[in-house]
Amino acid sequence: MNSTPIAKTPKPKRTKLLEGELALTQVSAESRKQAACVLEVLAGLRTPEQAALALGLTLQTYYNVETRALRGLIHGCTPTPPGRTMGLLKQVRGLETRCAGLQRQLGRYQALLRNAQRSVGLMAVAQPPGKTLKGKTAGKRKRRPVVRALRSIELLGRGDPASPAGGAEPVENAAGSSSPDQPEVI
Repeated sequence: MNSTPIAKTPKPKRTKLLEGELALTQVSAESRKQAACVLEVLAGLRTPEQAALALGLTLQTYYNVETRALRGLIHGCTPTPPGRTMGLLKQVRGLETRCAGLQRQLGRYQALLRNAQRSVGLMAVAQPPGKTLKGKTAGKRKRRPVVRALRSIELLGRGDPASPAGGAEPVENAAGSSSPDQPEVI
């Protein structure tokens, strides 16, 4: 047999493991200093006033930092569910995709219903006025007819600088009135 002793690999120091697990290289020096002061106060090595002075904060601001630190500690101690968890953003995307699919399916079913009604000869059920699912108003809005000539005369009468005539005098009608609202109709 071989009588050479087996070389033992040195165990990494616990502080090195702790640094790696906490990812301290990604945290600012100010945050590390605040965390150390909060831990010293909680351990009884400093008073809150001394910690606030060491950090250059007011006492109230120190208490706010301490509260956030304790909230983070409690959040870190809560158990996580086993397995992969779906992120909220991924859930929202999935629900948006499902909603879009359901809207397409609704449109398809509505088209099939209209075709079936036409083939049987049934009248389509009138939708009540208001908004449909897509947010558009049901039915056409009745438009008030406006004669373009009347609109042009009104613009000319007001002296609108945007109009080509730009401030021409209103045309008098047969009654002698110079009102642009009641032009002469031929």
